Amino acid sequence: MQTGFMDKSAIERRTIRKVVWRLIPFLMVCYLLAFIDRGNVGMASLQMNQDLGMSAKVFGFGSSLFFISYFFCEVPSNLALQKYGARIWIARIMITWGIVSAATALVHNATTFYLLRFLLGAAEAGFFPGVLLYLSYWIPASYRARIVATFMVAIPAASFIGSPISALLLQMDGFWGLRGWHWLFILEGIPTVLLGVACLFLLTNKPENAKWLDDDERTWLVNALASGHKAPKKVPSLPLAQLFRNRYVLCLALVDTCASAAGSTLSVWQPQLLKSFGLSVMQTGLLNSVPYAVASVLMVYWGRRSDRLGERRWHTVVPMLLIGVGLFATSLSGSLLPTVCMLCAVLVGAYSFKGPFWALATDMLSNSAVAAGLATVNAIANLLGGGLMVNVYGWVKDATGSYALALMPLAILTLVSVATLLLLTRNGSASRLAGKTGTI
Repeated sequence: MQTGFMDKSAIERRTIRKVVWRLIPFLMVCYLLAFIDRGNVGMASLQMNQDLGMSAKVFGFGSSLFFISYFFCEVPSNLALQKYGARIWIARIMITWGIVSAATALVHNATTFYLLRFLLGAAEAGFFPGVLLYLSYWIPASYRARIVATFMVAIPAASFIGSPISALLLQMDGFWGLRGWHWLFILEGIPTVLLGVACLFLLTNKPENAKWLDDDERTWLVNALASGHKAPKKVPSLPLAQLFRNRYVLCLALVDTCASAAGSTLSVWQPQLLKSFGLSVMQTGLLNSVPYAVASVLMVYWGRRSDRLGERRWHTVVPMLLIGVGLFATSLSGSLLPTVCMLCAVLVGAYSFKGPFWALATDMLSNSAVAAGLATVNAIANLLGGGLMVNVYGWVKDATGSYALALMPLAILTLVSVATLLLLTRNGSASRLAGKTGTI
């Protein structure tokens, strides 16, 4: 008995380690490029807005169009991934968004800016929920928060790495007759296309097809995933129209809107907020990366802690409270150092939230509802958090003249989201996993 237990534990550790090292580093790089290509407009705006004569309101509206098209295309994209397989569909997503991102260098007025941002959202739609769905095919529930958190380090890492790189690319101003922001879009879009092609060779659709796993590893993983599907779910199999009206799905979307709004708004507006303190472009790029560096480290720790304790509810609520406190404090700050510290708090909360939250959301959805359910939650959150709140920030900034005060609506949204999550999980049935988990 003891020997069998040890053998099973050894197989588990070996299998999870193989899966993680095979999939996660590559997917992280893909997601890193997604957020660089999505958010580099924030750094480009330091030159582009003046060149094109765009006001804060115009820039905010154009930036938000990404999330409008993302909303309409996300659920169909995830259903297509379920039908055609992750290998082909994730490759399609990356190749098309890389091309559109590079083509943003062709923007010459507000109308073309609106068009390219809209097309970028349509092209990228489905990548994140598609990867979440893909990971649910490979990662047992007891490992999910730490794996999702590790994968999603790519979001803060995109700004940590992308901001200084984008600042350097802006220094190419005048090379071959192009402005720096032209080079920024071109040189940050091309690698995405190349990685999209690589997806066709590196991704395997499901464990049953994984020739790189040994027979015993493949059998263990298939059985572990099947046992997780037997647990009771809050959201049963539902037609798509009913899924959009399901109270659990809608509440999860509102909760995710909190972190989505904080992350999306700061990715677009934070460079301008920091530059308002009199910094140069290069200083802005370097300082903009600091909060993301802090968030990158702490979000992995928080996801592992959630898995180790088997707890989801409070590991989601605490980061949300940190977002709210940080936003309120930033809106009242008038100097650079406190502002940077509070922005660190906001982004640590926004990204530490993601591992436990998406593990909790996946656990609530039945196997047949998970593809459309995850896409629905993410689509609504992106529409409200990115599409609406990025605009709200621009409106408030134009009305008050203050980059900091424009954060106040986000702070209020956070309080509403915290209350929603506490009510949604008040019986605790979906917030805690049974049993202990191993380590990778």
